[in-house]
Amino acid sequence: MEVIRDIAAFPHLSFPVVTSGTFDGVHIGHQKILKRVIERAKEKNGQSVVITFWPHPRLVLFPDDNKLKLLSTIEERIEQLESFGIDYLLIIPFTKEFSRTSSRTFITDILVKALNTKLLVIGYDHRFGKNREGSFENLKARSQQYGFEVEEIPRQDIDDVGVSSTKIRKALENGDIETASLYLGRRYTITSEVVEGDKIGRTISYPTANLAIPPAPKLIPANGVYAVWAHVEGTRYPAMMNIGVRPTVSGKNLTLEVHIIDFGSDIYGKSITVEFVEHLRNEKMFGGLEELKSQLARDEEDARKVLHIV
Repeated sequence: MEVIRDIAAFPHLSFPVVTSGTFDGVHIGHQKILKRVIERAKEKNGQSVVITFWPHPRLVLFPDDNKLKLLSTIEERIEQLESFGIDYLLIIPFTKEFSRTSSRTFITDILVKALNTKLLVIGYDHRFGKNREGSFENLKARSQQYGFEVEEIPRQDIDDVGVSSTKIRKALENGDIETASLYLGRRYTITSEVVEGDKIGRTISYPTANLAIPPAPKLIPANGVYAVWAHVEGTRYPAMMNIGVRPTVSGKNLTLEVHIIDFGSDIYGKSITVEFVEHLRNEKMFGGLEELKSQLARDEEDARKVLHIV
């Protein structure tokens, strides 16, 4: 997949089949649209093209609203779209100035002049342009004038999927990993660097890799203990993860700790991608380190069962 961040650098394509949107999480609802784009591009011997925006429009338009958490960073979004088989990704920097772009200008300057769009595929009730004034009817009315077709994914197809980024965020915030995985069509992940911790885990035979808190607004699932897969330098390891403030040791700040099962290598400074499999239990305060150690042994046993590790 070719990633383009400057509209002026977009190549001339023979038959671009285009869709646009924020695509946060690239969930199964998005995937339905992407499959159609790829399918139509193959039919026309053309190219599949996705237009997306970064930062997320709400972060620009409502900068004081810190409630929005994202399912994917732009790097993760690129990786997800590439794995799906998209040919070209155009990332448009979303600014307040860009937010004032009228739907007509979006059509003429971006879809027609910059991309040479031949077929535009959009989801049901998709809106675009200043104040979200653009609509399917708007596009349909102008498509013949500008020389491209418009195809809308039917409402029933979207309703049948019944998924949205908001639903996935709520599931993760409730620790409902099963629902989030179902709606994403894959497991939720967090990627971060291993940083220095206080090494308490070593004293009770459960050393942990302490992860730097990902920059906002990346969503961190609910506090608790999880069975996870830890990806380190291309290798996947069974692990369990604690998200929380560690009340047993009088912790106050949020920490992300990963105990990789049967692993003894030094990975300080390295990047880990954590793949969430199942929520094991909520975070709780124990009477002391020995009680905590006993619980961690039970957590490991549960994680091994979930991950099918002997």
